[in-house]
Amino acid sequence: MNTRGYLAGLALVGMTFVAQAQTYGPQDEGRRFNDGTVVRCHKVEVHKNSKDPNRVTGTVAGAVVGGLLGNQIGGGNGKKLATVGGAVAGGATGRYVQGQHQQNNGDRVVQTVCERTR
Repeated sequence: MNTRGYLAGLALVGMTFVAQAQTYGPQDEGRRFNDGTVVRCHKVEVHKNSKDPNRVTGTVAGAVVGGLLGNQIGGGNGKKLATVGGAVAGGATGRYVQGQHQQNNGDRVVQTVCERTR
C-alpha cells in the first residue's frame, strides 16, 4: 500500500473516532438527527470522594490494628498465623468502614447528562 493511501485510511479511522466521541450538553436537548435519534438530558447524582477514593487509609489502619490484636493470640506459629489473619481481617474491615463513611459523608453533586437516544 502506498503512503498516501495509508494516510488517507488512517485519517478516516481518526475521523470515525472523533464522530463517536461527540458529547452533548443541555443546549442540545431535543436536537434531532437524520438516523431518528434525539438528544435527551437527565439529571444524575454523582458521589465525589476525592480525598481517598481507593480507601488506602482505612485499609492500612485496619490492617495495623488487626495485626496488633492478632499478635496477642496464641504462641509460636499460631501467633504468626493469628497476626497475619488479624491484619487481613482488619484491613478488609477498615476498607469497608471507610467506604461507608465516604458514602454517608461524601460530596454529592447533581450533573446533567445528555445522550443520543431513539
